[in-house]
Amino acid sequence: MQAQGYRIIPVNPQVSEALGEKSYASLLEVPEKIDLVDVFRRPEFVDEIVEQAIQLKIPALWLQEDVVNERAAEKARQAGIFVVMDLCILKEHRARFR
Repeated sequence: MQAQGYRIIPVNPQVSEALGEKSYASLLEVPEKIDLVDVFRRPEFVDEIVEQAIQLKIPALWLQEDVVNERAAEKARQAGIFVVMDLCILKEHRARFR
């Protein structure tokens, strides 16, 4: 996605840098406006991510393949967040913009 011009800000408490960018421990620490959160975490971690996304008023949440948490997705939708679940953002981008 970086090769397509998208800025990716990693959020991972286990690393200090990824993809050539500084990594943050949580969404709440990111000092910039976030347009979309792309989740590569196990489903049990999605609830906390949704809480942070709601707090920050992030407009979109993308849960990658095999990341399914219906309860958290519904909570995000109820808060006005656009949610995609169980799809790969790169595959979807390639299918539409090749």
